[in-house]
Amino acid sequence: MDAGRTGGRGAPAPDLAAPAGATAPSTAPATAPSPPAAPVPLLALRQVSKFFGAVEALVAVDLEVHAHEVVALVGDNGAGKSTAAKVIAGVLTPDAGQVEIDGEPVTVGSPSGAHDLGIATVFQDLALCENLDVTANLFLGREVHQGLLLSEGEMETQTRGTLDALSARIPSVRTPLHQLSAGQRQSVAIARTLIGSPRIVVLDEPTASLSVVQTAEVLTHIERLRDLGLGVIIISHNMNDVRAVADRIVVLRHGRVNGTFDAASASYESIIGAITGASHAAPMA
Repeated sequence: MDAGRTGGRGAPAPDLAAPAGATAPSTAPATAPSPPAAPVPLLALRQVSKFFGAVEALVAVDLEVHAHEVVALVGDNGAGKSTAAKVIAGVLTPDAGQVEIDGEPVTVGSPSGAHDLGIATVFQDLALCENLDVTANLFLGREVHQGLLLSEGEMETQTRGTLDALSARIPSVRTPLHQLSAGQRQSVAIARTLIGSPRIVVLDEPTASLSVVQTAEVLTHIERLRDLGLGVIIISHNMNDVRAVADRIVVLRHGRVNGTFDAASASYESIIGAITGASHAAPMA
């Protein structure tokens, strides 16, 4: 065989060495991009428990609410809904577990402490004064002063702006509360939560004892709170109201979470099953 021929059996291997100074191509596999981090909730209950003697009002409850989200807390009477609301509002102190704001553990020692943390709550009794007008109710205990005098004009302006943000139908900010309908009073109670720029609003049975028209107006207010970027927790027995405005539904049964549902896709039967104990839904991913 001619020694000058190349290739073939016994032929010298071609020189594949890279030129001097050249960098060899990397053979390491490409790293897949990391999945985006889960958003930190505005408010979270982590394994929260509350006992009244031998009564287990709440047992290892986990609950989260994010900005621009409405979470419905539902369950039968005695399920622990109002107890959870009172823990969030600072009325009750949990016996175990912790409350987190923006992922950081906090102590909500009182309603004023909850207010300082950006949590506002409207309970069923509304806590409004019948003999005062709309503006006075919104600023009750948080009056704006100019020197030694009340700044009536500024409070009226803020009241109108707050009611407009909720699309509330109130004839005048100087209307005495006793002249308003039940739905309008609920509107005033919800508007009052916005004084002080809260981030989380808890509404305990906001549509109880309201007419169909008044209920529709209150549900509109709840949607506006979500649009404003707040995290909203609504406690209700009315499944139609819950499904109309909620993004997620958390079911409590005997003080324990018995299911978490996507409000848009969950069936009525599955939610009722979790409320009655006929079924148990795993937490949403």
